[in-house]
Amino acid sequence: MQRQRVLTAEQRGTLFVFLAAVLYGIGGLCTKVIPWNGLSINSARTIVSALVIGSYLVVTHHPPRMNRWIALGAVSVTVTHVLFTVANKLTTAANTVVLQFTAPIFVMLLSILFWHRKPKKLDLVACALVLAGVVCCFVDSLGGGSLLGDALALISGLSYAGVFLLNDLPDADPISSVFWSNLLSVVIGFPFLVRETEFTAVAITSVVILGAFQVGVAYILMCIGLRTTPAVTASLISGIEPVLNPILVAVFYHETVTPLAVVGAIIVIGSVVGYNILRGK
Repeated sequence: MQRQRVLTAEQRGTLFVFLAAVLYGIGGLCTKVIPWNGLSINSARTIVSALVIGSYLVVTHHPPRMNRWIALGAVSVTVTHVLFTVANKLTTAANTVVLQFTAPIFVMLLSILFWHRKPKKLDLVACALVLAGVVCCFVDSLGGGSLLGDALALISGLSYAGVFLLNDLPDADPISSVFWSNLLSVVIGFPFLVRETEFTAVAITSVVILGAFQVGVAYILMCIGLRTTPAVTASLISGIEPVLNPILVAVFYHETVTPLAVVGAIIVIGSVVGYNILRGK
């Protein structure tokens, strides 16, 4: 009788982070089909997300906590949410994801500055390969967006790095940070949301999908995964997210995926898988 293999805590955490990245991957598509201001979209989706995460906290008997580190985490998540949705409206979805995916570089830099952690050679090589793969995926569209949108997307890479470091902050509570971030995002964007007039079925459906799955469920999975997954590993695994965008576009909008984009996808997926195998050894 074959012995069943049981996943380790870190492997389970890695799986949760991967599933979260898959859900994050639908963000660009849904945002593009909603005819609203970026701040309006973010406010609406975080209303839904707050209900999802609030329900999770009730079910798990985990009351939201607050301290300065949790507040710092909430600011990181909020800035990431706001900049991502606004940048998506000002530049291409490809540019937004590529520039936001500078997060692994920022994770390493922040770890060096604040925790004095020296990145290993494997981390640096994997990060370089993942970034090269992401650039290959979208090299045809780079430079096609606005300068402001590209700049905001790049800044979101820095704030996104803060999301991966939530669990490393002293007395941190990532799920509380995400919950307070949702409420803050609702308040920031609500004045813009009440001015919107095009409440179509597509817009409402897309907002619910974004809030429930791309933010709510995804962040719950990410917070669980970050308990046992190092920040650099988690940020590299999230390299799956930008690869999903051209694939989803090709499936739902019948746009062609270039051979270079396919090469990029192979590089990203191969690098992430190879990194985790070698790191496990």
